[in-house]
Amino acid sequence: MTWKRALATALALLLAAPLAAQEEFFPATEPVEFAPGQSEGEVGELIFRGGVAIAPDKAQIGGISSLTWHDGQLYAVTDDGRRVVMTPDDQGSRLVDVSSISLAPLRDAKGGKLGSKERGDAEAITRLASGEWLVAFEQEHRIWRYADLAGPATGEDSRAAALLAGAAPNEGIETLAAYDGGLLACGEWADPARPNCLRITDSGAVSFALAAPEGIAEAGGVPTDAACRKDGSCFVLFRSYQASQGNRAAIVALAPDNSAATLAVLTPPLTLDNFEGLALREEPGHTFLYLASDDNFRNCETRPGAGCQRTLLMKFELKPPPAGPAPLTAQDFGPTRSARPAVRPFPEAASVSVVLETSLGPITIALETERAPITAGNFLRYVDEKRLDGTTFYRAMDVASAYSPSGVLQGGARGDPKRVRAPIAHEPTNLTGLSHTHGAVAMASLGAGTADGDFFIMIEDQTGLDADPSSSDPTWRDGYAVFGHVTAGMDIVAAIHAAPRDPEQGEGLMKGQMLAEPVRIITARRAAPAP
Repeated sequence: MTWKRALATALALLLAAPLAAQEEFFPATEPVEFAPGQSEGEVGELIFRGGVAIAPDKAQIGGISSLTWHDGQLYAVTDDGRRVVMTPDDQGSRLVDVSSISLAPLRDAKGGKLGSKERGDAEAITRLASGEWLVAFEQEHRIWRYADLAGPATGEDSRAAALLAGAAPNEGIETLAAYDGGLLACGEWADPARPNCLRITDSGAVSFALAAPEGIAEAGGVPTDAACRKDGSCFVLFRSYQASQGNRAAIVALAPDNSAATLAVLTPPLTLDNFEGLALREEPGHTFLYLASDDNFRNCETRPGAGCQRTLLMKFELKPPPAGPAPLTAQDFGPTRSARPAVRPFPEAASVSVVLETSLGPITIALETERAPITAGNFLRYVDEKRLDGTTFYRAMDVASAYSPSGVLQGGARGDPKRVRAPIAHEPTNLTGLSHTHGAVAMASLGAGTADGDFFIMIEDQTGLDADPSSSDPTWRDGYAVFGHVTAGMDIVAAIHAAPRDPEQGEGLMKGQMLAEPVRIITARRAAPAP
């Protein structure tokens, strides 16, 4: 358990307040290793990127049967009819903790709780491109639609009904994974004579038998969750348990034509439990897979002894192709959240827009000439005097966040005596009302009154750079001066931020943050007035 989790747990015990159904709270966790004595490791095509065991807590966390990634969080359903939302805490690419969890009951069409095990045994969850959610239940086999997971069920989805014909109560649909124009559904069995998967598209449904890979097939491996890319290629999780062999798991890559290739088979002595959830997280240049286990409400913390289980959350990264990943471009970031433009906090305030034409494309910045007149005016003079023409973006720094990429991108005159003007007075954020939010632009400086011709752009919120008048440290008391917002071209910013860095360049804290090939700012000009 990290120190902040421990503090939160202590406070919770002191207050002794019952948890509301949807209240977010810090769970009690502890790190888990790849294998006994191994904090790092690889298996098949996967690289271990950290994991935690989550304690049941007073909220009775457990019974997780499926997992999906959406907007920086992991969504799950449980055997007792609840939904779970977890926010992973990453340091770089490594999962180190879970910073919050919320639980709430799933609802029926009338808004009521599902009640019995027979009605509430949720086994699979996925989110459609429309924003709707699908949840599959066994015992009483069905798939329900939800416009909002916090609200009532809005209907039933019968497209996979053929898969359930003759299914035993405990052999329902364990696997649901949506993609653009399609849905993959699999049942909890593996029998060549009985198709266990169904791929559903607008043109119809195709059933097929997806076999467990060697290494788990002989232990009775069955599909238990899946996640798909937008193009219909999917990752399918298999799990098995035998008293003589313990738990096993495998991950299979399923092509759009339903041909399969084994990515990894996880067997002892690797850290294992009853893995029933798999989620796919795609970041430019990285593909992450999360695995979650179902403790069947027999958690070792509350029911120690033979047969006890744990709720594990483990993170893996898919190895890049042997040739290495292709250089990232703005197109790679187009569909990601980092491509969204900044939101100006005072849209009615006067501003002047400028366009930085870079070698990767244009970046448009609204200079906050009313809210930060000194700083914005200084930048505008650099533009009008063409002092930024031919300069570069040269530094990229990562900041740990629930989202990736996250950090700052720095560019400008880089101290060139032929370009820099005299330093300007400092305009702290507590006076301008601006903040280091996503897409904000601020001046680089070594302290108040030292900013000249270098600036940096925020990717995701970096509000720790705002002025803090209560701080005794002058750097954090004054903060940095925000003076503009990127209104177009954040995909370009993210692509530059992802460019390769030279591990030997830079001094002190900046070592390793310098771009191996700085990206050129060809011109900086006032934007043409809107028609």
